[in-house]
Amino acid sequence: MSDKLTFTLHELVSEIDASADEVLRDRYGVTGPTFVFLATCADVEPTDITTLARCLGVTKAAVSKRVPALVAEGWITTAGDPAHGRRVMLSLTERARDLVDRAGRDLDQHFTAMLADPRAAAIDAAVLNAQLNTLVAILREKGGRA
Repeated sequence: MSDKLTFTLHELVSEIDASADEVLRDRYGVTGPTFVFLATCADVEPTDITTLARCLGVTKAAVSKRVPALVAEGWITTAGDPAHGRRVMLSLTERARDLVDRAGRDLDQHFTAMLADPRAAAIDAAVLNAQLNTLVAILREKGGRA
């Protein structure tokens, strides 16, 4: 535990990621990174590799490398873009949409349940979420110059 906000946020995200990964593996047989890839795709689909890479904060090569395995596992489909010859469009399968919906609800319930701990009595989940979204928006607008 730290008295520095940035370190505390880093620790929190690390613990959330580890906990989410455990829930996703145990209940759904997928890893946290796979779920994040699919959930992000769901938010912007149909999408191309460049857009998805930007949303995930990774390179186009990183997305391109994952696509064949996710297609083979039945999570996403690919199609050409008639308006742009080389662009590959990605969409979720119904199976993936179902996973994102069910697992997303389960993860929200899992983390919201933490607020039942008496030490978290003063935390309002909706207010906290709004505050964190405000910080995300500020960082996106100002980059590292906030």
